[in-house]
Amino acid sequence: MVLPPPNLTGALHIGHPLTAAIQDTIIRWKRMSGYNALWVPAGIATQVVVEKKLMRERHLTRHDVGSEKFLSEVLNWTKEYGGTILRQLRRLGASLDWSRECFTMDEKRSRAVTEAFVRLYEEGLIYRDIRLVNWDFVLRTVIGNMEKSMERRLLEVPGYENPVEFGVLTLFAYPLEGGLGEIVVATSRVETMFGDTAIAIHPEDQRYSHMHGKFAIHPFNGRKIPIICDADSVKQEFGTGAVKITPAHDAADFATGT
Repeated sequence: MVLPPPNLTGALHIGHPLTAAIQDTIIRWKRMSGYNALWVPAGIATQVVVEKKLMRERHLTRHDVGSEKFLSEVLNWTKEYGGTILRQLRRLGASLDWSRECFTMDEKRSRAVTEAFVRLYEEGLIYRDIRLVNWDFVLRTVIGNMEKSMERRLLEVPGYENPVEFGVLTLFAYPLEGGLGEIVVATSRVETMFGDTAIAIHPEDQRYSHMHGKFAIHPFNGRKIPIICDADSVKQEFGTGAVKITPAHDAADFATGT
Protein backbone atom coordinates (compact mmCIF):
# COMPACT_ATOMS: atom_id res chain seq x y z
CA MET A 1 0.00 0.00 0.00
CA VAL A 2 1.32 3.45 -0.92
CA LEU A 3 0.65 6.54 1.17
CA PRO A 4 -0.80 9.21 -1.17
CA PRO A 5 1.54 12.21 -1.16
CA PRO A 6 0.01 15.18 0.73
CA ASN A 7 0.79 17.59 -2.07
CA LEU A 8 -1.36 20.70 -1.56
CA THR A 9 -0.02 22.24 1.63
CA GLY A 10 3.33 22.83 3.29
CA ALA A 11 2.17 21.01 6.43
CA LEU A 12 -0.45 18.43 7.33
CA HIS A 13 -4.02 19.54 7.99
CA ILE A 14 -6.75 17.66 9.89
CA GLY A 15 -7.70 15.57 6.86
CA HIS A 16 -4.25 13.99 6.55
CA PRO A 17 -4.22 12.33 10.02
CA LEU A 18 -7.69 10.97 9.29
CA THR A 19 -6.65 9.15 6.12
CA ALA A 20 -3.29 8.14 7.63
CA ALA A 21 -5.06 6.62 10.66
CA ILE A 22 -7.38 4.60 8.43
CA GLN A 23 -4.49 3.24 6.36
CA ASP A 24 -2.41 2.59 9.48
CA THR A 25 -5.27 0.60 11.02
CA ILE A 26 -5.63 -1.52 7.87
CA ILE A 27 -1.91 -2.23 7.52
CA ARG A 28 -1.49 -3.12 11.23
CA TRP A 29 -4.50 -5.45 11.10
CA LYS A 30 -3.08 -7.21 8.05
CA ARG A 31 0.27 -7.69 9.79
CA MET A 32 -1.46 -9.07 12.88
CA SER A 33 -3.39 -11.43 10.61
CA GLY A 34 -0.17 -12.92 9.26
CA TYR A 35 0.14 -11.03 5.98
CA ASN A 36 3.49 -9.67 4.78
CA ALA A 37 1.99 -6.18 4.48
CA LEU A 38 4.00 -3.22 3.22
CA TRP A 39 3.11 0.47 3.57
CA VAL A 40 5.36 2.75 1.52
CA PRO A 41 5.72 6.53 2.03
CA ALA A 42 5.45 8.54 -1.18
CA GLY A 43 7.43 11.72 -1.64
CA ILE A 44 5.90 15.14 -2.18
CA ALA A 45 5.71 16.89 -5.54
CA THR A 46 3.40 19.87 -5.94
CA GLN A 47 3.40 21.87 -9.14
CA VAL A 48 0.46 24.18 -8.42
CA VAL A 49 1.77 25.34 -5.04
CA VAL A 50 5.18 26.18 -6.50
CA GLU A 51 3.59 27.96 -9.46
CA LYS A 52 1.53 30.12 -7.11
CA LYS A 53 4.61 30.84 -5.01
CA LEU A 54 6.55 31.98 -8.09
CA MET A 55 3.72 34.25 -9.18
CA ARG A 56 3.16 35.68 -5.69
CA GLU A 57 6.80 36.35 -4.83
CA ARG A 58 8.44 36.98 -8.20
CA HIS A 59 5.56 37.52 -10.66
CA LEU A 60 6.85 34.69 -12.85
CA THR A 61 5.20 31.64 -14.42
CA ARG A 62 6.79 28.24 -14.94
CA HIS A 63 7.12 29.16 -18.62
CA ASP A 64 9.16 32.23 -17.67
CA VAL A 65 11.70 30.26 -15.64
CA GLY A 66 11.89 27.24 -17.96
CA SER A 67 11.47 23.51 -17.31
CA GLU A 68 14.85 22.84 -15.68
CA LYS A 69 14.71 25.85 -13.37
CA PHE A 70 11.10 25.13 -12.44
CA LEU A 71 11.98 21.56 -11.46
CA SER A 72 14.73 23.02 -9.29
CA GLU A 73 12.14 25.26 -7.60
CA VAL A 74 9.96 22.21 -6.92
CA LEU A 75 12.92 20.36 -5.41
CA ASN A 76 13.72 23.34 -3.19
CA TRP A 77 10.11 23.48 -2.01
CA THR A 78 10.22 19.76 -1.26
CA LYS A 79 13.38 20.12 0.81
CA GLU A 80 11.84 22.97 2.78
CA TYR A 81 8.37 21.53 3.42
CA GLY A 82 8.67 17.83 2.64
CA GLY A 83 10.68 17.20 5.80
CA THR A 84 8.01 18.90 7.89
CA ILE A 85 5.28 16.68 6.50
CA LEU A 86 7.24 13.47 6.99
CA ARG A 87 8.23 14.43 10.54
CA GLN A 88 4.58 15.05 11.34
CA LEU A 89 3.65 11.61 9.98
CA ARG A 90 6.34 10.00 12.12
CA ARG A 91 5.04 11.80 15.22
CA LEU A 92 1.56 10.49 14.43
CA GLY A 93 2.99 6.98 14.69
CA ALA A 94 2.31 5.97 11.10
CA SER A 95 3.89 2.52 10.68
CA LEU A 96 5.34 3.13 7.22
CA ASP A 97 8.52 1.49 5.97
CA TRP A 98 10.60 4.66 6.05
CA SER A 99 13.57 2.91 4.41
CA ARG A 100 11.58 2.89 1.15
CA GLU A 101 10.86 6.62 1.09
CA CYS A 102 10.91 8.04 -2.44
CA PHE A 103 10.24 11.28 -4.29
CA THR A 104 7.50 11.32 -6.92
CA MET A 105 9.55 13.39 -9.38
CA ASP A 106 12.87 11.54 -9.20
CA GLU A 107 14.17 9.85 -12.35
CA LYS A 108 13.08 6.33 -11.44
CA ARG A 109 9.51 7.32 -10.58
CA SER A 110 9.24 9.61 -13.63
CA ARG A 111 10.25 6.74 -15.95
CA ALA A 112 7.74 4.43 -14.27
CA VAL A 113 4.92 6.97 -14.71
CA THR A 114 5.77 7.45 -18.39
CA GLU A 115 5.87 3.71 -18.99
CA ALA A 116 2.56 3.20 -17.17
CA PHE A 117 0.80 5.83 -19.28
CA VAL A 118 2.24 4.42 -22.51
CA ARG A 119 1.11 0.90 -21.61
CA LEU A 120 -2.38 2.05 -20.63
CA TYR A 121 -2.68 4.01 -23.88
CA GLU A 122 -1.49 1.11 -26.02
CA GLU A 123 -3.99 -1.21 -24.31
CA GLY A 124 -6.82 1.23 -24.96
CA LEU A 125 -7.47 1.85 -21.26
CA ILE A 126 -6.84 5.60 -21.43
CA TYR A 127 -7.40 8.07 -24.24
CA ARG A 128 -7.09 11.73 -25.14
CA ASP A 129 -10.22 13.76 -25.68
CA ILE A 130 -11.51 17.31 -25.83
CA ARG A 131 -12.96 18.34 -22.48
CA LEU A 132 -13.80 21.48 -20.53
CA VAL A 133 -11.06 22.40 -18.08
CA ASN A 134 -10.35 25.08 -15.48
CA TRP A 135 -7.84 27.20 -17.40
CA ASP A 136 -5.81 29.75 -15.45
CA PHE A 137 -4.96 32.66 -17.75
CA VAL A 138 -2.17 33.87 -15.48
CA LEU A 139 -0.44 30.55 -14.81
CA ARG A 140 -1.33 29.36 -18.34
CA THR A 141 -2.19 25.89 -17.16
CA VAL A 142 -5.14 23.75 -16.11
CA ILE A 143 -6.03 23.80 -12.41
CA GLY A 144 -8.14 21.42 -10.34
CA ASN A 145 -11.53 22.14 -8.84
CA MET A 146 -9.90 22.52 -5.41
CA GLU A 147 -7.91 25.46 -6.76
CA LYS A 148 -10.98 27.37 -7.91
CA SER A 149 -12.54 30.11 -5.82
CA MET A 150 -16.22 31.02 -6.01
CA GLU A 151 -16.03 33.62 -3.25
CA ARG A 152 -16.85 37.27 -3.74
CA ARG A 153 -13.63 39.14 -4.35
CA LEU A 154 -12.18 42.24 -5.99
CA LEU A 155 -9.89 41.56 -8.94
CA GLU A 156 -7.83 43.77 -11.21
CA VAL A 157 -9.19 43.66 -14.77
CA PRO A 158 -7.30 45.16 -17.75
CA GLY A 159 -9.09 48.27 -19.03
CA TYR A 160 -10.73 49.07 -15.68
CA GLU A 161 -9.33 51.77 -13.41
CA ASN A 162 -10.68 50.20 -10.21
CA PRO A 163 -10.88 46.53 -9.14
CA VAL A 164 -14.00 44.66 -10.26
CA GLU A 165 -16.01 42.56 -7.82
CA PHE A 166 -16.60 38.96 -8.93
CA GLY A 167 -18.85 36.29 -7.45
CA VAL A 168 -21.87 38.61 -7.17
CA LEU A 169 -25.29 37.45 -8.34
CA THR A 170 -26.70 39.59 -11.14
CA LEU A 171 -30.33 39.51 -12.26
CA PHE A 172 -31.41 40.15 -15.83
CA ALA A 173 -34.56 39.40 -17.77
CA TYR A 174 -35.09 37.37 -20.93
CA PRO A 175 -38.29 38.31 -22.80
CA LEU A 176 -40.53 35.36 -23.60
CA GLU A 177 -41.43 34.47 -27.16
CA GLY A 178 -44.70 35.94 -28.33
CA GLY A 179 -44.66 38.83 -25.87
CA LEU A 180 -45.87 36.61 -23.01
CA GLY A 181 -43.77 38.36 -20.38
CA GLU A 182 -40.24 37.67 -19.19
CA ILE A 183 -38.16 35.29 -17.10
CA VAL A 184 -35.56 36.71 -14.72
CA VAL A 185 -32.31 34.78 -14.47
CA ALA A 186 -29.77 34.95 -11.62
CA THR A 187 -26.08 34.43 -12.44
CA SER A 188 -22.61 35.38 -11.23
CA ARG A 189 -21.27 35.19 -14.81
CA VAL A 190 -23.44 37.64 -16.71
CA GLU A 191 -20.60 38.31 -19.16
CA THR A 192 -21.02 34.80 -20.63
CA MET A 193 -24.65 35.34 -21.67
CA PHE A 194 -23.78 35.40 -25.38
CA GLY A 195 -22.99 31.69 -25.04
CA ASP A 196 -26.32 30.80 -23.42
CA THR A 197 -28.13 27.89 -25.07
CA ALA A 198 -31.05 27.40 -22.65
CA ILE A 199 -32.69 28.57 -19.44
CA ALA A 200 -33.27 25.91 -16.78
CA ILE A 201 -36.05 25.84 -14.18
CA HIS A 202 -37.05 23.25 -11.60
CA PRO A 203 -39.95 21.10 -12.85
CA GLU A 204 -41.75 21.44 -9.49
CA ASP A 205 -41.38 25.23 -9.24
CA GLN A 206 -44.94 26.52 -9.56
CA ARG A 207 -43.73 30.02 -10.40
CA TYR A 208 -42.61 28.79 -13.81
CA SER A 209 -45.07 25.95 -14.48
CA HIS A 210 -46.67 27.95 -17.31
CA MET A 211 -43.28 28.25 -19.05
CA HIS A 212 -42.64 24.52 -19.57
CA GLY A 213 -41.71 23.97 -23.21
CA LYS A 214 -41.70 27.69 -23.99
CA PHE A 215 -38.92 29.80 -25.52
CA ALA A 216 -37.16 32.98 -24.44
CA ILE A 217 -35.59 35.51 -26.80
CA HIS A 218 -31.98 36.57 -26.35
CA PRO A 219 -32.13 40.33 -25.68
CA PHE A 220 -29.04 41.12 -27.78
CA ASN A 221 -29.18 38.87 -30.84
CA GLY A 222 -32.81 37.73 -30.97
CA ARG A 223 -31.92 34.05 -30.80
CA LYS A 224 -34.60 31.66 -29.49
CA ILE A 225 -33.56 29.89 -26.27
CA PRO A 226 -35.56 26.92 -24.94
CA ILE A 227 -36.76 26.87 -21.34
CA ILE A 228 -36.00 23.41 -19.98
CA CYS A 229 -36.78 21.57 -16.74
CA ASP A 230 -33.82 20.27 -14.74
CA ALA A 231 -34.30 19.03 -11.19
CA ASP A 232 -30.60 18.24 -10.74
CA SER A 233 -28.92 21.56 -11.54
CA VAL A 234 -31.61 24.01 -10.39
CA LYS A 235 -32.35 24.89 -6.77
CA GLN A 236 -35.69 26.63 -6.40
CA GLU A 237 -34.54 28.70 -3.42
CA PHE A 238 -31.32 29.95 -5.05
CA GLY A 239 -31.49 33.31 -6.79
CA THR A 240 -34.65 33.51 -8.85
CA GLY A 241 -34.94 29.76 -9.36
CA ALA A 242 -34.06 30.20 -13.04
CA VAL A 243 -30.51 29.73 -14.31
CA LYS A 244 -28.92 30.21 -17.69
CA ILE A 245 -27.17 27.28 -19.36
CA THR A 246 -23.79 28.17 -20.89
CA PRO A 247 -22.01 24.99 -22.09
CA ALA A 248 -18.77 26.76 -23.03
CA HIS A 249 -18.16 28.10 -19.53
CA ASP A 250 -19.25 25.42 -17.07
CA ALA A 251 -18.89 21.63 -16.97
CA ALA A 252 -22.37 21.09 -15.52
CA ASP A 253 -23.87 23.37 -18.17
CA PHE A 254 -21.93 21.49 -20.84
CA ALA A 255 -23.51 18.21 -19.71
CA THR A 256 -26.98 19.80 -19.62
CA GLY A 257 -26.89 21.97 -22.72
CA THR A 258 -25.15 19.81 -25.32
